Amino acid sequence: MVQVITASQPEWIAPFTGLEPRQFRKLVRLVAKRGGDEIADGRPGRQRALPLTDRVLLVAPYWRTNLTMRQIGPLFGVSHSAAHRVIDTIGPLLALAPVRKRRIDAVAIVDGTLVPTRDHRLATPSKNYRYSTNVQVAIDADTRLVIATGAPQPGSRNDCTIYRDSGIAKQLADRRVMADGGYQGNPDVVMPYRKPRDSSGLPEWKENLNTTHRKIRARVEHVLARMKNFKILRDHRRAANTLADTVSGIAHLHNIILAG
Repeated sequence: MVQVITASQPEWIAPFTGLEPRQFRKLVRLVAKRGGDEIADGRPGRQRALPLTDRVLLVAPYWRTNLTMRQIGPLFGVSHSAAHRVIDTIGPLLALAPVRKRRIDAVAIVDGTLVPTRDHRLATPSKNYRYSTNVQVAIDADTRLVIATGAPQPGSRNDCTIYRDSGIAKQLADRRVMADGGYQGNPDVVMPYRKPRDSSGLPEWKENLNTTHRKIRARVEHVLARMKNFKILRDHRRAANTLADTVSGIAHLHNIILAG
């Protein structure tokens, strides 16, 4: 089987990953450090069908294009089952690393997005009329880099509950967090002022604060839109238990692209 796409030809890297060749090489070194260079199945003498650079390159176009395994495999000169194994082993190694250091005045913005998911063991019918999961994503308000992602939850559940159950609340502990009005019940989250129940208007100073809050909070919506350029987040066909690694890996690629 003839291999069409290979990392040995740098011109393939940017169109399929969004990364510059130097950024891609840095990513490959990180994956190798995390164990990506181990031999197949841990069996002595058994080598991978593709070098590590091509295995990393295979995962990114799969996420970006959402081709089937029978389509992505031949592009890299491997069978669909080999492509499946590459994605299963390399995908988790691309995950976003926990933030170790942060500024004292750092502010996080959190929001959830619905990811259409074929696996009904986790996905539920939601407001987009499809079986979906709710994924929580938090960014740094200043840099717009993703700093945390939550474990996917059923799409029919509310953000206020998923914020706690997905684990993202623990990851953002001791941070100042901004969110929309759907996160009621979480006292550590800064939300816009709500109109009084008697339908009277808000004071001007509250309206001004809500306007500022809305402009800043829009940054996380822009990040979610860029992450969904990876089309797998528009139709996740794989098992639901792989979605967390997929979202985290895409967040990592987004950060690399944004950081330059």
